[in-house]
Amino acid sequence: MNIYGLIILIALLANFGLALIADWLNLRALDPQLPREFAGVYDTEKYARSQEYTRVGTRFGFVTGTFDLALLLIFWQAGGFNYLDQLVRGWGLGGVATGLVFTGLLLLAKTLISLPFSIYSTFVIEERFGFNRTSPATFIADLGKGIMLTILLGGPLLAAVLWFFATTGNLAWLWCWGAVTLFTLIVQFIAPAWIMPLFNKFSPLEKGELREAIFNFADSVGFSLKNVFVMDGSKRSSKSNAFFTGFGRNKRIALFDTLINKHSVPELVGVLAHEIGHYQKKHIFQGMVISILHTGVMLYLLSIFVSHPGLFSAFYMDHSSVYAGMIFFGLLFTPIEMVLSLMMNILSRHNEFEADAFAAEHTGEPESMIDALKKLSVDNLANLTPHPFYVLLHYSHPPLLQRITALRALSGGKQLS
Repeated sequence: MNIYGLIILIALLANFGLALIADWLNLRALDPQLPREFAGVYDTEKYARSQEYTRVGTRFGFVTGTFDLALLLIFWQAGGFNYLDQLVRGWGLGGVATGLVFTGLLLLAKTLISLPFSIYSTFVIEERFGFNRTSPATFIADLGKGIMLTILLGGPLLAAVLWFFATTGNLAWLWCWGAVTLFTLIVQFIAPAWIMPLFNKFSPLEKGELREAIFNFADSVGFSLKNVFVMDGSKRSSKSNAFFTGFGRNKRIALFDTLINKHSVPELVGVLAHEIGHYQKKHIFQGMVISILHTGVMLYLLSIFVSHPGLFSAFYMDHSSVYAGMIFFGLLFTPIEMVLSLMMNILSRHNEFEADAFAAEHTGEPESMIDALKKLSVDNLANLTPHPFYVLLHYSHPPLLQRITALRALSGGKQLS
């Protein structure tokens, strides 16, 4: 094993080890004593159930993570990448087509191998804790639609990247960057109207007190809002959520139907205000810019390493290729990607605090936001006492008690211990 292989192996094991330590610390941080802030919100049985949900999810994550890592290492050391490459090359399809088939077969194999775990998670774990509402027919339809979208959208993009690297020389990464950026913007624009409805039904929020309150708030903060949509989240899960997506005339705010059924109008306005806060505070634009810059840096580094013989030697390849090099570079990039992920999580948690503050300030009802967060935590069986190291690695949102503390500080209230 050469230096490239050694770096990748150490990175994979380190990444797995850090996740394992974080899981262990997170389980040890589970406190059977209900935080006083949640007295009257959680009952004893429900709180114990939320902790069991965390334990079961953590154990399942350990099994799937261990399986994925072991499978990758076995496939790698057995020369699986080279065997697949030789097989596909023998079909004489040409450079771009060979790359598409090679990558497609790897993705298909990963999907099929992961399928039993996905089925168990949905129909055993989520079912056990009362969340699952996904029917077998919906599960199969989602799988099929996901595969088709990967082929119809991902296939042409990958073909363009492979073609640029084959024909445009040293500036290939720049051409690819432009193509990927354009693709990302187009998908962001069309997704709310064309892609998301393939999976869920989006219905305009009916006229009434809630719609009037939401539009009044949007007007008060200068946010152009044509409509608010209700998404049939209950089709798959009893969990509640809300989100903002898209931009321009296709931007969309959606509330899960499960959310509407469980919250008061002031609480729902607070949730929507939080989502609008992300837009008004430029978090959506910020995330898009960071994503575009991240893609450019990755493609530039890829152009440096994609033809390096040592990288292919580390995976026992007889031939070099852009399509295989992209996969191997992705593994080589693991340590950097882990650091970038930590930084993005830190930024995301900061932005969540800002969106909370925006909602509290402009609704004038931080207590409604707090009530909404508490109900969401109960409905979703959230972990109320995550370990800081686990939060550092995995949380894009601040822990709930931290968000409540920040909201109470805005109103001069006191945090219950």
